[in-house]
Amino acid sequence: MCGIVGGIAERNLTPILVEGLRRLEYRGYDSSGVALLANNELKRVRSIGKIAQLQEKIEAQSEAFIGSIGIAHTRWATHGIPAEENAHPHICNNRVAVVHNGIIENHVQLKTEQLAAGYRFTSQTDTEVIAHAIDQHLGKDNDSLLKAVQETVKQLDGAYALGVIAKDHDLLIATRCGSPLVIGVGIGEYFIASDVAALLPVTQKFIFLEEGDIAEIKRDQLTILDANGNVVEREETISNLSSQSVELGEHRHYMHKEIFEQPQSVIDTLQGRISGDSVLVSAFGHQAEEIFSKIEQVQIIACGTSYHAGLVAKYWFEDIIGMPCLVEVASEYRYRNPVIRPNTLLLTISQSGETADTLAALRSAKATQADLASLTICNVPESSLTRESDLVFLTHAGPEIGVASTKAFTTQLVALALFLTAMGRVQNRLSTGREKAIVAGLQKLPSLIQSALQHEAVIKDIAQQFADKGSALFLGRGTMYPIAMEGALKLKEISYIHAEAYPAGELKHGPLALIDDTIPVIAIAPKDELLEKLKSNLQEVKARGGQMIVFEDEDSNVNTDGDDLNVIKATTNVGRITAPITFNIPLQLLSYHVALIKGTDVDQPRNLAKSVTVE
Repeated sequence: MCGIVGGIAERNLTPILVEGLRRLEYRGYDSSGVALLANNELKRVRSIGKIAQLQEKIEAQSEAFIGSIGIAHTRWATHGIPAEENAHPHICNNRVAVVHNGIIENHVQLKTEQLAAGYRFTSQTDTEVIAHAIDQHLGKDNDSLLKAVQETVKQLDGAYALGVIAKDHDLLIATRCGSPLVIGVGIGEYFIASDVAALLPVTQKFIFLEEGDIAEIKRDQLTILDANGNVVEREETISNLSSQSVELGEHRHYMHKEIFEQPQSVIDTLQGRISGDSVLVSAFGHQAEEIFSKIEQVQIIACGTSYHAGLVAKYWFEDIIGMPCLVEVASEYRYRNPVIRPNTLLLTISQSGETADTLAALRSAKATQADLASLTICNVPESSLTRESDLVFLTHAGPEIGVASTKAFTTQLVALALFLTAMGRVQNRLSTGREKAIVAGLQKLPSLIQSALQHEAVIKDIAQQFADKGSALFLGRGTMYPIAMEGALKLKEISYIHAEAYPAGELKHGPLALIDDTIPVIAIAPKDELLEKLKSNLQEVKARGGQMIVFEDEDSNVNTDGDDLNVIKATTNVGRITAPITFNIPLQLLSYHVALIKGTDVDQPRNLAKSVTVE
């Protein structure tokens, strides 16, 4: 959840660390800090709030705050309120400095032992026990920092990615277990970060640490040890991302930029996955055809927005190819004893590939059933999910900085449609004609999305209706129900309006009691077999004085009589696959413009972070 950056070089690292934090701010922004080893002394600056406030503090002492070994951190608060004393890095005895992403579950026990040993605590965090433990293992003789960290991590229960520096040690230690960490390779210098994006201004070469790895990093030497203490070589990869790809450009917010990047993201995700009128099964891995041929059921595990993508896919799988498909929230799935039927494919969906609950659910399921086949749909290569799954399909959404997911969700739906088609063909559940129609629809998607984006001006005007609203209700039927759920999630995430989604047919079973002339009701009306039933549901809302906003197909012809009904003809000629993807676009724009009216922080909404790498 938090963001780590660090480095060892022959130059002043301060501006590199601060820029790295700025690029990681989407991971947490409650507080931040930097620690440098300068003239063999640890120097630290910390601040509550966003990186800009930390930068002001550093600039006030810029001549003194110079060093070539350093670590930095931007925090999403877990243990301890957002406060300067809880900000990282944490320092013990002016000798050891630590930054940490994760949660140490046995920190109370360690703290009790350390208090008895005479250590003094200055924060409410679980991280401080790590700094004390490393100091303890260094001993009075200032032994090997690598060995001290190795002994410390043996004591830790939970998840962590760590960056460690220490007085009298001209090196940097990095280690990970359950939280991501990458090493950037320069010329005579190395860097560490939670995410490649943080280091793009200084390098394109990266090494992804694996679970349990510990790296001893010097300016001219990198040594990586695995969880068993053996020296190992990890592959060096070249990133295709550029530093400009995570810049705002002409857009006011990353969310707005990412909404408008969706036509190209869909093109990129489809590219190389279709041949003629067919989906390439090999796009899911060289074993995909063999694995798909044996599958009798799909079990989807995901969180948040990715869970909504899975719910859409459930409709597709059961309706289009007649295959059972179960969808479950990862945080629930991992803590019960699910019955996994033989020949089930476990499908995980995650933007980051590091979502803690989804990753834990995968590991738990595979531990229970060793021969369980697994596929992940993910936006980040070399993430934990991609490394631990049998099959991998990478969406090509590109970097997504805004906390509220937009283009990642859209490309997940595209990936799921491709998966559905590939599975249907391998198992002869899908006719050649039906596959051709699906492929043609997917190839139309970029232009359909582009057309939907043209409605921004009218959506911006409608957003004014939410200026004084505290609640909203979203309605949909069939695949539009999970799209309504996603629309409600977006609105609550970035505008802080309480929003709920219901299947429109459930109105009479309770939600109708909420309807009055103060609550906006947002409905999605594609031209499908459920349209007439949806129109009846909307009449129920109208009869109770509800304020309705309807996003419809041009041919849906929802009744526009009355001032209490706004109809936006959001799209036209969409099919069963393309409809939910296309109708999601105006809901994203609505939530964005409502947030602007409410004056909230669009890209970094309160209490949230982009990548949920802790429970």
